[in-house]
Amino acid sequence: MTASLTRRDALALGAAAAATTLFTPHLARAAVPFEQPPLPYDEGALAPQISARTVGLHYGKHHKAYYTKLNELAPGTPYADMSLEEVVKASKKDGKDAIFNQAGQAWNHVFYWDQFKGGPTAPTGAFAEAVTRDYQNVDGLVAAMVAEGDKVFGTGWVWLVADNGKLAIRGYQDAGNPLPDNLTPLVGIDVWEHAYYLDYENRRPEHVKAVLTGRVNWAAAGEKFA
Repeated sequence: MTASLTRRDALALGAAAAATTLFTPHLARAAVPFEQPPLPYDEGALAPQISARTVGLHYGKHHKAYYTKLNELAPGTPYADMSLEEVVKASKKDGKDAIFNQAGQAWNHVFYWDQFKGGPTAPTGAFAEAVTRDYQNVDGLVAAMVAEGDKVFGTGWVWLVADNGKLAIRGYQDAGNPLPDNLTPLVGIDVWEHAYYLDYENRRPEHVKAVLTGRVNWAAAGEKFA
């Protein structure tokens, strides 16, 4: 038995189809498995520590390219239906370096841009107490991160992490980050040359110090620590 489709039926079917799209992420993103999030501020917002030109190239060229390459590599693999964080952890564990390098850099940069939202702030609460306990003060923490960043040979990252309630600093080469080590990332500074060379040339430590003292939202890092 057939019946004509009423306007109410059509609207109901349309709503059901929309719900399927909204609540089935792996289907909704099938054409483009991973999408680069928008920059959370305009390109000039991080000056003078990071110039608008550097942000434009860093976000618009380098960060974008990691997503483009990941979307070429991921289809047809188990990673295509994972979150970006899951891809980072799983590909590292599986020894899939090509996937890990692109996913790691895509994730690292999302974290990198997000940590500057809200502008520079001072540590507070339990996080401030941990900074005092483990590094004496913010200046001591910054100095330790600058020193670790200078040790990273070639390209990489320097991370402040939470490790069983204590703070620690880890330097990683290339796309490395703390996720596969089951550490909680609090602050991550990019020490690839594309992050600083236009503004600081070969003065990497100056770049790391300027970003840590003039751009990082330490209150947001404290929320991650808590």
